[in-house]
Amino acid sequence: MPTLARSRTVLSRFLVIALAAAALPACGLVQRKAVGMVASTLASSGDVFTRDDDLELVGDAIPFGLKLYESLLDSAPKNKDLLIATCSNFTQYGVAYLETEAAVLGEAQHHDEVAHLNQRALKLYLRAKGYCLRAMEVRFPGISQKLLTDAEPALAKAEKKDVPLLYWMAASWGSAIGLGIDKPDLVIDMPVVRALADRALALDESWSKGALHEMFISLDSLPAALGGDPERARKHFARAVELQKGSSPGPYVALANGVALPAQDRAEFEKLLETALAIDPEKDPSVRLVTLVQQRRARALLDHIDTMFTK
Repeated sequence: MPTLARSRTVLSRFLVIALAAAALPACGLVQRKAVGMVASTLASSGDVFTRDDDLELVGDAIPFGLKLYESLLDSAPKNKDLLIATCSNFTQYGVAYLETEAAVLGEAQHHDEVAHLNQRALKLYLRAKGYCLRAMEVRFPGISQKLLTDAEPALAKAEKKDVPLLYWMAASWGSAIGLGIDKPDLVIDMPVVRALADRALALDESWSKGALHEMFISLDSLPAALGGDPERARKHFARAVELQKGSSPGPYVALANGVALPAQDRAEFEKLLETALAIDPEKDPSVRLVTLVQQRRARALLDHIDTMFTK
């Protein structure tokens, strides 16, 4: 059986089990336990996708999986781990497959298609944010409104075990703002995103091989009015590369796009992206797919370099 068909078969079996569990009559306890078991299995699926080496295979499989997660959440709406997993997967799909495809096409040559892809990504990020916010409510009842009014004290009770939730909450919300930078109703929430990221960094700065420092490269690449600072971005870049031991293209792509491009430093831009492309995906097989996605973005940026620099 072809790999894609096999993947869909596995997902289909999970869906059948999930729907059967959700349809169990009478005994709510049995239903909740059955759905909870499937939800927990999916939420802790590990690196089955991130270690893959076939971008199209995973891209074809993920949308089905996303709807599966949402189906399970209808029956287990307060399963925190499943809410976080749903949030993270919607966010990753938007970044890896919609925004990256937009970058590959290039706005100058495919304006309408790029606009459509970015609009789809924005909608997915907002949906992801909603799931993470629900997870935050499960973990910290009543926090939603507090985040908007005074985020730092609202997050004071967060512990090291909450770092994945804080990260994906910031990633989904920040990604939405990044695509909706012209929408004041989104941009106004940037201090909340930074507070989430700051709290996560304070709790475990080395989490997920420097993912938080990589996030901060993008956050500190924003204009000063939104809290950005290119020098801080460079410090986070150095720490991310150190923690990842140079095995990820992510920091190089982030610094090229966030700092070198706005500064119109073409030489640094090219050097960073060429370094990203030179990284062997087998150096860290657990994130092979992430490496391939980032390298696809790096190639796209280099392909369109003449449209980005004035000299």
